[in-house]
Amino acid sequence: MKILILGGGGMIGQKLIRHLVQNPNLSGEKISEVTLVDAFIEPAIPQGAPFPIHSQVVDITDAHTCQSLVSTKPEIIFHLAAIVSGEAESDFDKGYRVNLDGTRDLFESIRALSGYCPRLVYTSTAAVYGGPYPEDVDDDFILQPTTSYGIQKAIGELLLNDYSRRGFLDGVGLRLPTICVRPGKPNAAASGVFSNIIREPLVGIETTLAVSKDVSMVFASPRSAVGFLVHAAQLDTAQLGTRRSMMMPGVHATIGDEIEALRRVAGEKVVSYIKEVPIHSFAQQMVDAWNFPAFPATRARSLGFTCESSFDELIHLHIESEFDGKIPGQTL
Repeated sequence: MKILILGGGGMIGQKLIRHLVQNPNLSGEKISEVTLVDAFIEPAIPQGAPFPIHSQVVDITDAHTCQSLVSTKPEIIFHLAAIVSGEAESDFDKGYRVNLDGTRDLFESIRALSGYCPRLVYTSTAAVYGGPYPEDVDDDFILQPTTSYGIQKAIGELLLNDYSRRGFLDGVGLRLPTICVRPGKPNAAASGVFSNIIREPLVGIETTLAVSKDVSMVFASPRSAVGFLVHAAQLDTAQLGTRRSMMMPGVHATIGDEIEALRRVAGEKVVSYIKEVPIHSFAQQMVDAWNFPAFPATRARSLGFTCESSFDELIHLHIESEFDGKIPGQTL
């Protein structure tokens, strides 16, 4: 089984390939080869892989590049490549070029290969929704994005439905919650604030909070994100019908809830590294566009997708995976 991972240099792509190296079977079939591609950085290759791994820097907005990537007919394609929310909002042309045109290039390259129908796992986002929200949000809630990023992803979902309906590919779309706590450095995602106020304080670095503590979001860990992807790659898609995308499970919390969870897990000194500053209008506008209620994700849960049960658990998972279970300078 050959696998192609677009966006393989990103945090989730790197965690996914490490998972596959440790678990080299999908649906009872051995992985024979993986190709990692990214537009910005040559993806790192984990050591000790039981199958060949190829790493490339490519531009998926070039149609010929996409044709080359799928020419070997990988059975599973993970499409993680995207320009994230804040950057897609500030650079309109780039957002549409990568998030929409790049996706269409990929789908068209697949369609051009006669008799080829790969499983394609497409990472969408909770940003395809938009308020005002009812008290109870179910799986039939209308898609009404209020950011360019959300609109680009919603269009991608519609394309995924249509190309799957026509038999060109076998798609599964995952509307990911905000992934938290994201390791590494802050990125251009507007949702980065939700990780920044946990990640930096845990290592004794001051961070600023420039949005309201009342803003709410739905969260899942990087571990859950990888679990969603792997489960989607093996899912019986006959259960999806023509509605190929669904909201993934997550933990609902406000920024204030996050801070209280950090206080419970790590103590007052760590929380003191969060410095509240005057609200930044652009950042507040972006998070206000989401300000999500709790999503029960009934459909995804019924199909076997799972996640954490509390924000405390998300913090503990970050400490376990990034610091071997110990907060720097402390003993849990």
